[in-house]
Amino acid sequence: MNSLTVRMARSSARHPWRAIVGWLVFVALCLAVGSAVGMNSARTADYRVGEAGRAEAMAAEAQLERRSAEQVLISARSGTLGTEAARAAVRDLTARMERLPEVAEVAAPVRSADGLILMVEVALRGEERDAKDKVDALTAQTTAVQRAHPELLLQETGSPSISKGVDEQRGDDLALSEKITLPVTLLTLLVVFGSLTMAAVPLLLALSSIAAAVGLSTVASQVSPDTGVGTNVILMIGLAVGVDYTLFYLKREREERARSGGRLSSQALVELAAATSGRAVMVSGFAVVASTATLYLASDVVFSSLATGTVVVVLVAMASSLTALPALLTVLGKRAERRSARRAERGRPVRRLRGGIGGSGGKGGSGERGESGGRVWTALLRPAARHPLATLGVSVLALLALAVPLAGLHITEMSRDTHSREIPAMRVYDRLNEAFPQHRVTHQVVVRADTARAAEVAEALDALTRLADADPLFTGTPRLRTSADHRVSTLELRVPYLGDSDQAYDSLDHLRHDYLPATVGRITGAEYGVSGDVARYTDYPAHQNGKLPLVLGALLLVTFLMTLYAFRSVVLGLIGVALNLLSAAAALGLLVLVFQHTWAEGLLDFRSTGSIGSRVPLFLFVILFGLSMDYQVFVVSRIREAVLAGTPTRQAVLDGVRRSASVVTSAAVVMTTVFVSFVFLHIIEMKQIGFVLAAAVLLDAFVVRILILPSAMLLLGERSWWPARPERGTAEPRAQVPPGRPVVDVR
Repeated sequence: MNSLTVRMARSSARHPWRAIVGWLVFVALCLAVGSAVGMNSARTADYRVGEAGRAEAMAAEAQLERRSAEQVLISARSGTLGTEAARAAVRDLTARMERLPEVAEVAAPVRSADGLILMVEVALRGEERDAKDKVDALTAQTTAVQRAHPELLLQETGSPSISKGVDEQRGDDLALSEKITLPVTLLTLLVVFGSLTMAAVPLLLALSSIAAAVGLSTVASQVSPDTGVGTNVILMIGLAVGVDYTLFYLKREREERARSGGRLSSQALVELAAATSGRAVMVSGFAVVASTATLYLASDVVFSSLATGTVVVVLVAMASSLTALPALLTVLGKRAERRSARRAERGRPVRRLRGGIGGSGGKGGSGERGESGGRVWTALLRPAARHPLATLGVSVLALLALAVPLAGLHITEMSRDTHSREIPAMRVYDRLNEAFPQHRVTHQVVVRADTARAAEVAEALDALTRLADADPLFTGTPRLRTSADHRVSTLELRVPYLGDSDQAYDSLDHLRHDYLPATVGRITGAEYGVSGDVARYTDYPAHQNGKLPLVLGALLLVTFLMTLYAFRSVVLGLIGVALNLLSAAAALGLLVLVFQHTWAEGLLDFRSTGSIGSRVPLFLFVILFGLSMDYQVFVVSRIREAVLAGTPTRQAVLDGVRRSASVVTSAAVVMTTVFVSFVFLHIIEMKQIGFVLAAAVLLDAFVVRILILPSAMLLLGERSWWPARPERGTAEPRAQVPPGRPVVDVR
């Protein structure tokens, strides 16, 4: 036993306090360096894709980009809005706003059609992504005007204040998620181990890994900008895999301790666990990293941010499981040995150790019931053992039935209109849309051409304006702007419909496919495009769909190659890919069934948009493929180990699944708890991600690994290992128990 995992465990076990202190110093350094470096947040330009992105880039080059803006609504608290009072409030507000360095321009007030509301629009300077950080200065002035005019009601909204509200809500949601997840995870681990000390080990290691990953992700953001979702994914994935990896390692260490009857030293037991489960942790960890890295192929800043957070936290969780965990187990084991020795000296019987996770030790503390998984797992495996073909067929058909709704999958970019109305700015936003429908959607047409063609461009944009005036989908007075060098012109056209409405998308189609080709499109050498919120909502899913074949192809290849590397079996590699596709499709089908319809709105506290967030399916496939490798590697490793020891494949399959069932179940419960906590968040995409990952993990752990995988391997028999069957007698050494050593209890 001289593999890398064994050498790392041996070093930690020989110098446990050095390893523990070293880990704590590493975590502190990660946080300190991350704090010193600071987060590099994504800029507006990082989000640009498709035609909308190209148009925005042209407008920004000419300094004609649309500015972020806040809208202040002024109305009477009761009755009609008095003219003099309204004018005084507008003068006061305008004067205050114009003095702010954050403000670029204050527009003239606009009265609503019913005359009850005045709107004052305030444009901000600088980057669109920075606008939310400037909101406080504006809201302070709005509040001051409100105090000076108590008879009026002043309310502020706009993209910056909505973004700020979403960030605050996300922070509150994450705090709620932690309040739910941490106690439930600790309770689950208490049930698993029956010991507060042993239950605390996985949780503390996972939390320290998350802390280190947050610091390292800040450093990584200097290369791959953070979009604000990095911390979310680090918390979600970090707690899930951190506890999982520790469980896998602890499972084996406790098995070997129970098997040896306490006659092996803690250091020897740690090395035995490292040789088996330690290797499984390393292989599955790198599988998650490799699978997640395929997200970089999507060429999308949000996916890159998700990938960076996941890769960093998984690598850190692996490191903690392979270094700090062996040291902790050694310290706890030596303490237990001393306690048992004192009990023996006093003539008191030494308590025996429960064998394995979730089971009791059998005679002599051998842990036979713990290893076999007990009667429950024997009963669950009985259909696969007795009727593998029927079990395989029924299970596959059941998952395919769950996948049927996937045929109706409708993917859209989740717009501003989908945010929770618990955000005050969103309630004002709804009032703004109702009172001023002409401000609901704005398309920005951007044209770039040689200066010599400026007159042609002006004439073409005039023709475009006339076409829009004749189209009922457009409203208001268009706004035309031209750069100082007359190379770039922008035309803003308004649409009186909400951004997620069919009419808004139809108006974009009219512009792009009919009006622009018939006008600007006839100018030789002219570049043009349409930007704006609706254009972004259209172009992002199209961009993602174009990258989908590349990402999925790479994902399938990576999954196959990692399985091939782990088990040297082409058959198992193909089975792994097929099972991951099947469970992912079933989980997505459930997602469509729940979130594209209205029947579960009250149950899960959301408002259905009739669609799934554009980032959810691809993120699910990538993360699920990686996380499924945890279970795949752990379960099949136990089966392969038995085959290497000379057990026939049929018996090895049944024994391997039984022996790993309890830890896989425990890990799945913990992971599901983490993901389910995200269903309570307000952000609809986070709800969908939490739900679909929880469903996928449960399907993978209880259907794929308990029913489908063993059924398939039982039917294939020795062919499961094709092309190279494992050679018998090459398994890792089992615990060799010297006589005369006392049994110890590490609980």
